[in-house]
Amino acid sequence: MEAINDVHVSEPGLVVIDIAAADDETAFTFHTALAARWATTSVERTTRDPGQPGVRLRCFLDLRQPLGPPGHLERPR
Repeated sequence: MEAINDVHVSEPGLVVIDIAAADDETAFTFHTALAARWATTSVERTTRDPGQPGVRLRCFLDLRQPLGPPGHLERPR
């Protein structure tokens, strides 16, 4: 994976999440669960590291937004 850019963690509440999973479906399902609760970047693909098991997925999350109940998707205004 690429190095973490300073801007992605430039303020309290900004998080970089590296997901390692057995397969694409598991990685995307976990990302969807995060996105249902917090603002996250969209993701389109996973990566595979040669010689390593499973897949990797990186997303960026913003904990500064108000939380809704689990499963609640707040629509942009």
